Amino acid sequence: MTTLVRRNQNHNWLPLFFNDFFKDDWKGGTSSTVPAINVKEGEDAFYVEVAAAGMTKDDFTVNIDEDNDLVITLEKKSENSDENKDLRYLRREFSYSKFQQTMVLPENVNKEKIEAKVENGVLTVNLPKYSEKEIQKNQRSIAIN
Repeated sequence: MTTLVRRNQNHNWLPLFFNDFFKDDWKGGTSSTVPAINVKEGEDAFYVEVAAAGMTKDDFTVNIDEDNDLVITLEKKSENSDENKDLRYLRREFSYSKFQQTMVLPENVNKEKIEAKVENGVLTVNLPKYSEKEIQKNQRSIAIN
């Protein structure tokens, strides 16, 4: 719905134009997006994919926390530099994005062999499973006294 607003013609139109144009309500409020995540299972591994267009490997942190959970963090700061000193800002926006996802890992994931890579804006975390031999090797009987 469009509302007509009458302006006093004695005002300088330029500041009014910029005040109206740069108000946040034209965007419908601020919006934040959460990266899409896919989790796939193969015979030998699980795969976690995080879609984050425009992000590089330096923007991601992947680790195992004290509870042995997988923690994926994305943090991006961007700031425009002042290359043209002859201009003054009427509005300037800084960008900061932070996302963190914690996932409980299945017990059959070999945490020592987890690998991650970023390609075309998608972080892929490879979570290899223990083989049957490794599972049997880690099992032991406990003597009852």
